[in-house]
Amino acid sequence: MDFAKSMIDKLNVEQIKIELMNTAYANDQTFISRINPRILFIWYALFGIAPWFIHNEVILFGLLAATILTTIMTKVSRLILLILILGLLGQGGYLLVASLFFGGDWSILKPLLMLTVKLSVVSLASITVFCSMTPEKLSVGLLSIGVPGQVAFSISYGYRMLPLLLEEYNHVFMSYRLRGKAPSKKGILYWRSISYFIKLAVMSFYPLLLSTAKRARTTVEALETKGSKNAFKNPKVKKLKLASLQMGRNDFAFLFMSILYFTVLFVTGNHYYQ
Repeated sequence: MDFAKSMIDKLNVEQIKIELMNTAYANDQTFISRINPRILFIWYALFGIAPWFIHNEVILFGLLAATILTTIMTKVSRLILLILILGLLGQGGYLLVASLFFGGDWSILKPLLMLTVKLSVVSLASITVFCSMTPEKLSVGLLSIGVPGQVAFSISYGYRMLPLLLEEYNHVFMSYRLRGKAPSKKGILYWRSISYFIKLAVMSFYPLLLSTAKRARTTVEALETKGSKNAFKNPKVKKLKLASLQMGRNDFAFLFMSILYFTVLFVTGNHYYQ
């Protein structure tokens, strides 16, 4: 109860913005954050993409245990983990209710459990990788594997803009509340108030879209003034950006242990089902 109460108290715009900034920039002191981005991309291919093509239960639960460990090592925000857990429970519950409603039986529980395990592995692997890299490091890492410079910069720019957009959305929403009139009667189960706030939430998106378009245009014009179009395609600029990506002993050790664990887990899982 105390944990749930503390999480509810933190569900305000300012705290969410702080959590986003901490997720993007404050995880640079962990072991995984010091790993080369290219190694992390290879690791993500093993633990974040491969589970979609695996149906062996032993392998899936082994991958789940590994991704839980890496998530703990990454020191991810509890708010993000809470959102992830609620999403997984909602997804599984929705599919279970829909299956039972359309003539299914309780035998659907096992396939739903395995689907939830897959989603958990992929989600935790994504959190491990992308919460371990700052926007600059992620941008340089994508550039090193051949992603165009414009795309890599756009992802980094999106990281920086997200907290600002969230704060601006809150300002627009509060301005609508100040100028609007809340229902005098709440209605049964507060349906009038809920409908009113949903309406304000939807209306607040339109000014935000206009503001985002204006910000994007200003940014593009500033980049073009500084010659970014040439810089994105210049091999010397790319070489200078990639100079910081040096492979170290820890990088190779992390990759070797990950591949070894994946191989042993794969052999063990296949042996178990023989």
